[in-house]
Amino acid sequence: MQILVTASTEMEIAPFVNENHETDILITGVGVPATLYQLSKRLHQVDYDLVVQAGICGSYGDNNFDKCLAVIEDTFADIGIYEANNFFSVFDMGFCDADTFPYQNGFLKNNNAIFNNCVFQKVRALTVNSVGENDKQETLLNRKYNAGIETMEGAALHYVCLLEQVPFLQLRAVSNRVGERDKSKWKIKEAVLTVNNGLSQILEELKTGKLKI
Repeated sequence: MQILVTASTEMEIAPFVNENHETDILITGVGVPATLYQLSKRLHQVDYDLVVQAGICGSYGDNNFDKCLAVIEDTFADIGIYEANNFFSVFDMGFCDADTFPYQNGFLKNNNAIFNNCVFQKVRALTVNSVGENDKQETLLNRKYNAGIETMEGAALHYVCLLEQVPFLQLRAVSNRVGERDKSKWKIKEAVLTVNNGLSQILEELKTGKLKI
Protein backbone atom coordinates (compact mmCIF):
# COMPACT_ATOMS: atom_id res chain seq x y z
CA MET A 1 0.00 0.00 0.00
CA GLN A 2 1.41 3.37 -1.05
CA ILE A 3 0.68 6.05 1.56
CA LEU A 4 1.78 9.67 1.50
CA VAL A 5 1.94 11.66 4.73
CA THR A 6 1.98 15.40 4.21
CA ALA A 7 2.15 18.52 6.36
CA SER A 8 2.78 22.20 5.84
CA THR A 9 5.82 22.25 8.16
CA GLU A 10 8.22 19.56 9.31
CA MET A 11 7.66 20.55 12.94
CA GLU A 12 4.04 19.39 12.84
CA ILE A 13 4.89 15.77 12.05
CA ALA A 14 8.47 15.53 13.36
CA PRO A 15 7.68 12.83 15.97
CA PHE A 16 6.08 10.64 13.31
CA VAL A 17 8.89 11.20 10.81
CA ASN A 18 11.52 10.28 13.40
CA GLU A 19 9.85 6.92 13.97
CA ASN A 20 8.76 6.11 10.40
CA HIS A 21 11.72 6.44 8.06
CA GLU A 22 10.18 4.30 5.31
CA THR A 23 6.98 6.33 4.94
CA ASP A 24 6.75 8.78 2.04
CA ILE A 25 6.71 12.30 3.46
CA LEU A 26 5.85 15.57 1.72
CA ILE A 27 6.40 18.92 3.44
CA THR A 28 4.50 21.35 1.23
CA GLY A 29 5.18 24.68 2.90
CA VAL A 30 2.61 26.96 4.49
CA GLY A 31 -0.51 28.10 2.68
CA VAL A 32 -2.89 27.09 -0.08
CA PRO A 33 -0.70 27.87 -3.16
CA ALA A 34 2.25 25.82 -1.92
CA THR A 35 0.04 22.90 -0.94
CA LEU A 36 -1.84 22.88 -4.25
CA TYR A 37 1.37 22.85 -6.26
CA GLN A 38 3.48 20.47 -4.19
CA LEU A 39 0.71 17.93 -3.66
CA SER A 40 -0.41 17.98 -7.31
CA LYS A 41 3.18 17.51 -8.46
CA ARG A 42 3.73 14.53 -6.16
CA LEU A 43 0.47 12.83 -7.13
CA HIS A 44 1.46 13.07 -10.77
CA GLN A 45 4.72 11.29 -9.94
CA VAL A 46 3.45 8.48 -7.70
CA ASP A 47 0.16 6.56 -7.62
CA TYR A 48 -0.75 6.66 -3.94
CA ASP A 49 -3.51 4.62 -2.34
CA LEU A 50 -3.99 7.21 0.40
CA VAL A 51 -2.86 10.71 1.32
CA VAL A 52 -2.91 11.76 4.98
CA GLN A 53 -2.43 15.40 5.89
CA ALA A 54 -1.60 16.10 9.53
CA GLY A 55 -1.06 19.29 11.45
CA ILE A 56 -2.16 21.72 14.12
CA CYS A 57 -5.04 24.15 13.81
CA GLY A 58 -7.06 26.87 15.48
CA SER A 59 -10.44 26.24 17.08
CA TYR A 60 -13.56 28.37 16.81
CA GLY A 61 -14.33 28.52 20.50
CA ASP A 62 -12.83 26.58 23.37
CA ASN A 63 -13.77 23.11 22.19
CA ASN A 64 -11.79 20.21 20.72
CA PHE A 65 -8.56 20.70 22.66
CA ASP A 66 -6.58 17.52 23.45
CA LYS A 67 -8.29 15.53 20.68
CA CYS A 68 -7.19 14.23 17.32
CA LEU A 69 -9.79 15.42 14.83
CA ALA A 70 -10.73 14.12 11.40
CA VAL A 71 -12.05 16.73 8.96
CA ILE A 72 -15.29 15.71 7.29
CA GLU A 73 -15.50 18.76 5.02
CA ASP A 74 -13.47 21.86 4.28
CA THR A 75 -13.65 24.92 2.03
CA PHE A 76 -11.63 27.92 0.90
CA ALA A 77 -13.51 30.13 3.33
CA ASP A 78 -12.21 33.60 2.55
CA ILE A 79 -12.45 33.69 -1.25
CA GLY A 80 -15.08 36.36 -1.70
CA ILE A 81 -16.02 39.85 -0.59
CA TYR A 82 -16.31 41.49 2.81
CA GLU A 83 -19.12 44.02 2.53
CA ALA A 84 -21.54 45.73 4.91
CA ASN A 85 -20.26 43.75 7.90
CA ASN A 86 -20.88 40.49 6.08
CA PHE A 87 -18.88 38.04 4.01
CA PHE A 88 -20.12 36.82 0.63
CA SER A 89 -18.44 33.83 -0.99
CA VAL A 90 -17.99 33.29 -4.71
CA PHE A 91 -20.92 30.90 -4.47
CA ASP A 92 -23.11 33.55 -2.85
CA MET A 93 -22.24 35.98 -5.64
CA GLY A 94 -23.05 33.50 -8.39
CA PHE A 95 -19.51 33.29 -9.73
CA CYS A 96 -19.39 29.53 -9.10
CA ASP A 97 -21.93 26.75 -8.66
CA ALA A 98 -21.78 25.44 -5.10
CA ASP A 99 -22.51 21.92 -6.34
CA THR A 100 -20.06 21.70 -9.23
CA PHE A 101 -17.57 18.90 -8.62
CA PRO A 102 -15.57 18.67 -6.43
CA TYR A 103 -17.88 20.86 -4.33
CA GLN A 104 -21.03 19.77 -2.54
CA ASN A 105 -23.05 22.69 -1.23
CA GLY A 106 -19.89 24.78 -1.28
CA PHE A 107 -17.78 22.28 0.68
CA LEU A 108 -15.12 19.75 -0.24
CA LYS A 109 -16.36 16.62 1.49
CA ASN A 110 -14.49 13.47 2.38
CA ASN A 111 -16.71 10.52 1.51
CA ASN A 112 -13.94 7.92 1.47
CA ALA A 113 -14.41 4.65 3.34
CA ILE A 114 -11.35 5.27 5.53
CA PHE A 115 -12.93 8.45 6.83
CA ASN A 116 -16.23 6.77 7.60
CA ASN A 117 -14.43 4.08 9.59
CA CYS A 118 -12.06 6.46 11.39
CA VAL A 119 -12.69 6.61 15.14
CA PHE A 120 -11.62 10.21 15.65
CA GLN A 121 -14.08 13.01 16.27
CA LYS A 122 -15.35 14.50 13.01
CA VAL A 123 -15.31 18.26 12.42
CA ARG A 124 -16.04 20.82 9.73
CA ALA A 125 -13.00 22.94 8.88
CA LEU A 126 -12.32 26.23 7.14
CA THR A 127 -9.18 27.11 5.20
CA VAL A 128 -8.10 30.75 5.19
CA ASN A 129 -5.23 32.67 3.63
CA SER A 130 -4.49 34.90 6.60
CA VAL A 131 -5.05 35.06 10.35
CA GLY A 132 -5.53 38.19 12.44
CA GLU A 133 -5.32 39.50 15.96
CA ASN A 134 -8.95 40.52 16.30
CA ASP A 135 -12.15 38.53 16.14
CA LYS A 136 -13.79 40.23 13.13
CA GLN A 137 -12.86 37.50 10.69
CA GLU A 138 -13.61 34.80 13.24
CA THR A 139 -17.06 36.23 13.90
CA LEU A 140 -18.00 36.62 10.24
CA LEU A 141 -16.68 33.29 9.03
CA ASN A 142 -17.86 31.28 12.00
CA ARG A 143 -21.31 32.84 11.76
CA LYS A 144 -21.44 31.99 8.07
CA TYR A 145 -19.99 28.48 8.07
CA ASN A 146 -20.48 27.21 11.64
CA ALA A 147 -17.16 25.36 11.56
CA GLY A 148 -15.13 23.76 14.32
CA ILE A 149 -11.57 24.51 13.25
CA GLU A 150 -9.46 26.65 10.93
CA THR A 151 -6.26 25.90 8.97
CA MET A 152 -4.29 27.42 6.10
CA GLU A 153 -3.96 24.28 3.94
CA GLY A 154 -6.73 21.75 4.57
CA ALA A 155 -9.06 22.60 1.71
CA ALA A 156 -6.14 22.34 -0.72
CA LEU A 157 -5.73 18.68 0.27
CA HIS A 158 -9.43 18.00 -0.25
CA TYR A 159 -9.52 19.87 -3.56
CA VAL A 160 -6.54 18.12 -5.14
CA CYS A 161 -7.38 14.63 -3.90
CA LEU A 162 -11.02 14.85 -4.93
CA LEU A 163 -10.05 15.97 -8.43
CA GLU A 164 -7.33 13.32 -8.69
CA GLN A 165 -9.64 10.67 -7.18
CA VAL A 166 -7.16 9.70 -4.48
CA PRO A 167 -8.48 8.68 -1.03
CA PHE A 168 -7.41 11.13 1.66
CA LEU A 169 -7.70 11.98 5.32
CA GLN A 170 -7.08 15.28 7.09
CA LEU A 171 -6.05 14.94 10.74
CA ARG A 172 -5.78 17.96 13.04
CA ALA A 173 -5.17 18.85 16.67
CA VAL A 174 -6.02 22.23 18.20
CA SER A 175 -3.17 24.40 19.42
CA ASN A 176 -5.06 27.65 19.99
CA ARG A 177 -8.33 29.49 19.79
CA VAL A 178 -8.84 31.33 16.49
CA GLY A 179 -8.09 35.02 17.02
CA GLU A 180 -5.81 34.42 20.02
CA ARG A 181 -2.43 35.88 19.09
CA ASP A 182 -0.79 35.59 22.51
CA LYS A 183 1.32 32.53 21.80
CA SER A 184 2.00 32.00 25.48
CA LYS A 185 -1.56 30.66 25.56
CA TRP A 186 -1.03 28.31 22.64
CA LYS A 187 -0.53 24.57 23.20
CA ILE A 188 1.66 23.79 20.23
CA LYS A 189 3.68 20.95 21.77
CA GLU A 190 0.57 19.27 23.09
CA ALA A 191 -1.21 19.60 19.74
CA VAL A 192 1.77 18.20 17.83
CA LEU A 193 1.91 15.19 20.16
CA THR A 194 -1.83 14.61 19.82
CA VAL A 195 -1.95 14.71 16.03
CA ASN A 196 1.18 12.56 15.71
CA ASN A 197 -0.31 9.94 18.00
CA GLY A 198 -3.41 9.96 15.85
CA LEU A 199 -1.36 9.67 12.68
CA SER A 200 0.58 6.71 14.05
CA GLN A 201 -2.67 5.05 15.11
CA ILE A 202 -4.18 5.40 11.65
CA LEU A 203 -1.17 3.90 9.91
CA GLU A 204 -0.94 1.05 12.41
CA GLU A 205 -4.62 0.20 11.90
CA LEU A 206 -4.08 0.23 8.14
CA LYS A 207 -1.05 -2.03 8.51
CA THR A 208 -2.92 -4.57 10.63
CA GLY A 209 -6.05 -4.46 8.48
CA LYS A 210 -8.25 -3.04 11.21
CA LEU A 211 -8.84 0.00 9.04
CA LYS A 212 -9.37 -0.25 5.27
CA ILE A 213 -9.34 2.29 2.48
